[in-house]
Amino acid sequence: MAAYLAPVEKPRGLLLKMVYFFTRRQFGKVMGPITVFSARMPASFLNFYGKVARLDKKLQLPRQTAVLIREQVASINTCLFCMDATRWYAMKESPESLARLDALPAYRTSPLFSDAQRAALDYATELTASKTIDPGTFERLTRHYSEREICDIVWLVASEHLYNMTNVGLGIGSDGLCDLSSQRAAKAPATSR
Repeated sequence: MAAYLAPVEKPRGLLLKMVYFFTRRQFGKVMGPITVFSARMPASFLNFYGKVARLDKKLQLPRQTAVLIREQVASINTCLFCMDATRWYAMKESPESLARLDALPAYRTSPLFSDAQRAALDYATELTASKTIDPGTFERLTRHYSEREICDIVWLVASEHLYNMTNVGLGIGSDGLCDLSSQRAAKAPATSR
C-alpha cells in the first residue's frame, strides 16, 4: 500500500538534504516517515524527532524492556513501519532480542519474559489499547520499577504513540528494513578469516 501523500524525492533545505543523504547511505533508501512527513514539515519537527531518539538514551529502564514496550505499542497501533524498524534494530543488537519480539504476542506465558517485563507490557498494553490503567496493573508495575522507571515507561508509550499515529495517519507502511538488511548481507563480499 502506498502512503496517502507521495514521497518528496528532492527535499528542500540543507538539513533535509543531509538527512536524505545519510539515511540513504545507512539504509540504502530514505525512510517513508522522512519522505512523506518530515519533508513537508518545518525543520524544527525533524529536530524534535531527533531529540526523542536522544532522550531514549537517557532512560533508566533496561534497553531490552524499552524495545519490547515500543514494539508492543506499535503492534497494538498497527504501525507497520515502527514494527519493522524495531525488528531491524533488534537484529543488529542480538538474536535473543529477536526471539523475544517473535514471542511478544504470548508474553504473558512465554518463559522468555521476566515478571518485570510482563508487568511493563501489561501496563503499556492497557494504556495503549484502552487509555486507562487498572489499579491492579499499576500496583504490579510498582513491585518491579522505581517511580523514575515508571515515568520512562509512560514516556515510551506516549512517544511511540506519536510515531505510530504519524505513520498510520499518512498511510506510511513498512519500508522493508529487515529485508534490506538481509539483501545487503547477501551482497556483501565474503571476508577471509
